[in-house]
Amino acid sequence: QVQLVESGGGLVQAGDSLRLSCAASGRTFTTYVMGWFRQAPGKEREFVATISRSGSSTYYADSVEGRFTISRDNAKNTVYLQMNSLKPEDTAVYYCAASSARYYYTGLKGADFGSWGQGTQVTVST
Repeated sequence: QVQLVESGGGLVQAGDSLRLSCAASGRTFTTYVMGWFRQAPGKEREFVATISRSGSSTYYADSVEGRFTISRDNAKNTVYLQMNSLKPEDTAVYYCAASSARYYYTGLKGADFGSWGQGTQVTVST
């Protein structure tokens, strides 16, 4: 399994930007499809974005499309989530996850991801 450690969360105001990072260790990073998920208080975990092994393909939830960008640096074993134009409804714990799915496709769900980080809190104030 791969070990994942998120960082970069914090308290920001609406309209601000944050960049989350997720450092991976263990098995070869490039064998994993990577994803970001989030969970707000009292709500179920929801999908945010995924990225293919090479980084050439990405997919976003409608709620973040155009504001968030997922990327990866395979040389650094790190995946990023650049979050712009943040809104109070983006407040949540953000989790990085790794999937050994054989193929990358837009329908990958949380259950397809076998390794998870501990999460990093993002709070957006009005």
